[in-house]
Amino acid sequence: MINLYIDFDGVILDTINTTKDLISGLNLDSEVQIRKFYAELDWVKLLETTPIINDGIECIQKIIDSNRFEVAILTHINSLNEAIEKVKYIRRYFDDITIIPVPKAISKTKMVHTKGAILIDDYPMNLSEWLKEGGIGVLFSPQLKQKGYPVINRLDQILDMKF
Repeated sequence: MINLYIDFDGVILDTINTTKDLISGLNLDSEVQIRKFYAELDWVKLLETTPIINDGIECIQKIIDSNRFEVAILTHINSLNEAIEKVKYIRRYFDDITIIPVPKAISKTKMVHTKGAILIDDYPMNLSEWLKEGGIGVLFSPQLKQKGYPVINRLDQILDMKF
């Protein structure tokens, strides 16, 4: 079975746009202030109010049910609280899926074996690093904007791809 890693923010939940809206009203002008914002964010409230992207939870279940991939969630985090709340969120839907929180300062490629593994991510830089380490990158884009990678806008579209 092929290892399939799925990003959380911007792929499963639309936390990217939700937090951008929150930040826009705060006049945060430095990287330090933005990191502090994410570290102090009420992740319980954020995850409860952020929409799921394109039936992401149901799509993950379809992928699991296909028995073609060993599925795990690989997500960058800014705080321990963020990791805890993301794990709790995923556990509401899946009892037996690996969840790997990755501190923001570390590349996802340093946390798992990438060679021959697939990463679905909305951030091209993560995919670029993944490819350099021998992995397969798939860009997740709700608008199907192509940026040099195979692109999907629903997670279950991975089932239609040949690897």
